[in-house]
Amino acid sequence: MAKRVLVVDDEKLIVKGIRFSLEQDDMEVDCAYDGEEAVRLAKENRYDIILLDLMLPKLDGLEVCQQVREFSDVPIVMLTAKGEDMDKIMGLEYGADDYITKPFNILEVKARLKAIIRRTSQKTQAEPKGKTVEVGDLILDCDGRRVSIAGKEVNLTTKEFDLLELLVFNPNKVYSRENLLNMVWGYEYPGDVRTVDVHIRRLREKIETNPSDPKYVHTKWGVGYYFQH
Repeated sequence: MAKRVLVVDDEKLIVKGIRFSLEQDDMEVDCAYDGEEAVRLAKENRYDIILLDLMLPKLDGLEVCQQVREFSDVPIVMLTAKGEDMDKIMGLEYGADDYITKPFNILEVKARLKAIIRRTSQKTQAEPKGKTVEVGDLILDCDGRRVSIAGKEVNLTTKEFDLLELLVFNPNKVYSRENLLNMVWGYEYPGDVRTVDVHIRRLREKIETNPSDPKYVHTKWGVGYYFQH
């Protein structure tokens, strides 16, 4: 099955170059040049991955990312011309899976996309189906990839859910940030361990009554994070 990619960037030359390169590897490529078109295409089609520029007309990349996350957990890779860490982490906080800074090497882009697609398809095959775990007020439905606290559904991004699922299924096991980065983001991920801290913080804000005194996801200082029943 050919992999299907949506490339979103308002610079037509960049899109043309990426499209040509991906098609050389037998991928199917759709293109969008503004944020609204990107959201429409993502709703109408099923993609294996979306390559999304941060600076776009109509809706910017972060808004597109947020809207797509409301109906899909397709992997999203942000393209950003800004090299600041904050922008990268912001992209990840909005539900993106990875980022690539411009100017980029097209071979690096291809390698990164393939690694993420491969990891996502492996995960889909390996995921336990139909499992539901209840811990206190927290219910984790692995099949539907849903989480609820005290009967109220909580909206988690793909990575937040993956993190929580890993921790819940291994209660009291302390994972270092490097460990979590490797297991949830994958060995090819070039990012920073701070990505893990950002996601844990966001996760606590969503599932804990008092994020600074967590009931579920705990910190073992100097070591890492763990889930406690």
